[in-house]
Amino acid sequence: MAGFLGGVVATLPERPRAVLVVTAHWEAPVATVSTSADPSLLYDYSGFPEAAYALSWPARGCPAVAAEVVESLRGAGLPYATDAARGYDHGTFVPMMLALPHGEVPVVQLSLLSSLDARAHLDLGRALRPLRDAGVWIVGSGMTFHNLRAFFDPRSAAPAAAFDRWLVDAMASEPARREAALASWTDAPYARFVHPREEHLLPLHVIVGAGGEAPARIAWRGTYMGLALSAFHVG
Repeated sequence: MAGFLGGVVATLPERPRAVLVVTAHWEAPVATVSTSADPSLLYDYSGFPEAAYALSWPARGCPAVAAEVVESLRGAGLPYATDAARGYDHGTFVPMMLALPHGEVPVVQLSLLSSLDARAHLDLGRALRPLRDAGVWIVGSGMTFHNLRAFFDPRSAAPAAAFDRWLVDAMASEPARREAALASWTDAPYARFVHPREEHLLPLHVIVGAGGEAPARIAWRGTYMGLALSAFHVG
């Protein structure tokens, strides 16, 4: 996984001018955009070794791109808010410090909707399509398996694999069927076991909405603590 993240920028068609991270670790009543030019790191976890609280990353924000996000949301008629104080949460800085270790590209964060409504997140992605077409790399940062109580239980491997197979098949479908499958993701095998709470899956809905008619492919497939995980690229 670390190797994939470390090489993912090289797989893009062109170097992005900015990154917009839709993070599973930020929920708000309306889509909320980080506007700070110099965000700190938000150590939004507990119980880890001391070194986890001494991480640093020289990335910078981009108020101009944040304004473009706002304009895209406004143009789509979606409610929005901005946050000038929020730092990079670990849903952003952990993968991005591997992908862009020197902070080579500015990074803006976007929250999930606290409704956790699947169709609303597909709609949110559709609102972001103009950014995708204007050199902004839209990243959905979550996890395709996220049941913290089940991570260390070997009995979780089979449900994780079944859900992962369903998700891979759904993502390989033509765009309308792909969106329909994600809108009704709770019908998937072991859906509520794999995601007791869906916040780690919904960034994928945003990416699919932003991708529109573009094809999806598996960007990485592997395991974490023996559990099947996948990452996808749309476009």
